[in-house]
Amino acid sequence: MLRTFLMLASFFGFTGVALGAFAAHGLKNRLTPEYLAVFHTGVLYQLIHALAIFGVALLAMQIQGRLVTYAGISFTLGIILFSGSLYLMTLTGATKLGIITPFGGLFFLIGWAILGWTAWRLGLDTL
Repeated sequence: MLRTFLMLASFFGFTGVALGAFAAHGLKNRLTPEYLAVFHTGVLYQLIHALAIFGVALLAMQIQGRLVTYAGISFTLGIILFSGSLYLMTLTGATKLGIITPFGGLFFLIGWAILGWTAWRLGLDTL
């Protein structure tokens, strides 16, 4: 999973920067300020969680087991559902896509909770 998570982190980091630049230069005159802010929220969360997936890749080298993998999968699903729904909603005007966004947020929370649980278990294993 190391290679997979490194590639995902690279992809989401690259596309996050590209989408941020696209919004700043190409969308600033095409979207309302509110929609532009929504688009930027998608970019911000994508970039934060691209770094989280990178951290998961590094952690996977040190910790065996499925929990770290589940965290990386959760972050990936979070980016796709949360950021992806915000991008589509702002670009298409299909506000009904906003119903998907909270599910992406839930996957972000699950990923962070899994990392916390993994850290807790590490503490117990080293005692």
